[in-house]
Amino acid sequence: MANRHTIILMQTSQNRATRTFMDYNSISQAMDGICGLYERKLKDLNPTIGNITYDITDLYNFIDGLTDLSALVYDHSIQAFLPYDRQWIKQRIFQHLKKLASR
Repeated sequence: MANRHTIILMQTSQNRATRTFMDYNSISQAMDGICGLYERKLKDLNPTIGNITYDITDLYNFIDGLTDLSALVYDHSIQAFLPYDRQWIKQRIFQHLKKLASR
């Protein structure tokens, strides 16, 4: 699963103008990117707090609050991108954070 080009497709509100994408070299980097989006939002909402903490439920609520979120992951064996949904992203984030916590 390492080094699999991953594109995150996202829409933050009902406004179609909020559609965007983020491009990463691996699934792991993509999961870091989604966590970083949430962390930046927390910092924007709480500018006076220096050290902000959150748990997986907070992150899941952020993900569920997005109008749309999906991933396209490149599969070398078929030379094409495979689509994955919000639930898959949440599972991958959980695995990713669990791996980071065990280091």
